[in-house]
Amino acid sequence: MVAGARITLSRSQFPKQETLSGRDGQFSFANIPPGPFQLAVTSDGFAAQTASGILHPGEVDVVPPIALAVATNITEVQVMPSQEEIAEEQIKDQEKQRVMGFIPNFYVSYVPNAVPLNSRQKFRLALKTSFDPVTFGLNGASAGIQQATNSFSGYGQGVQGYAKRYGASYADFVTGTFIGSAILPSLLKQDPRYFYKGTGSKRSRILYAIANAVICKGDNGNWQPNYSSMLGSVASAGISNSYYPAGNRGVALTFENALMETGENAAGNLLQEFLIRKLTPNLPNHQHDKS
Repeated sequence: MVAGARITLSRSQFPKQETLSGRDGQFSFANIPPGPFQLAVTSDGFAAQTASGILHPGEVDVVPPIALAVATNITEVQVMPSQEEIAEEQIKDQEKQRVMGFIPNFYVSYVPNAVPLNSRQKFRLALKTSFDPVTFGLNGASAGIQQATNSFSGYGQGVQGYAKRYGASYADFVTGTFIGSAILPSLLKQDPRYFYKGTGSKRSRILYAIANAVICKGDNGNWQPNYSSMLGSVASAGISNSYYPAGNRGVALTFENALMETGENAAGNLLQEFLIRKLTPNLPNHQHDKS
């Protein structure tokens, strides 16, 4: 099947779901209730095709290859969307993803075979995340907690102490986002997103979520060590030495903070896999997980 074909899944008494085929022509749907289903495949310049089947409980159904015949009544030639154009459409969906309707959740793809992002798109996501109004608010709350618990005591108290904590918290977020999710992924050809699994046993999903703290998809679609995130954590922690109080600096603290960030990423992935999707009401074709 061709890349960029639109596949519509129809189920009796259930909303229709749609996805686009990947560059290898493959596609998938997750969390589909058991029972009969119908697939409709359309692509500009090709005759529409249909397929049907029955999904049994606990089964992963693999549909036989669907061949698209060139339409015989073509009245005009239409150019197939490019990989960049498909990625743009998928990014637009990601930018609608907000936990509880307001917290940004842009770095998660619920399309398992999503088209890789180019460098411009990686920087776009980093920029949108860094300058989202909610990001400013969350960093303000974090600085408030640090002040209440007197974390980074070298900053002192009062308005000046809060301002320093806020600046450091926001600087940590921005440097970590741009280095680990835009600059290094562009240089190393890696995808900065977490790809939601949503299927399989809970054990397999737990292991998948934890592993994704240290592995990622490359722009070539293959899984590989997540050098972007790991090196980005070290670089961001190293940069923070320029503005943290003297007692919170040093090589040992740099690597300690980087390891802590890796652990936080693993914990965040677990929340993504088992909770956050349920709290994100504005997903395209969203259906709440039953797991």
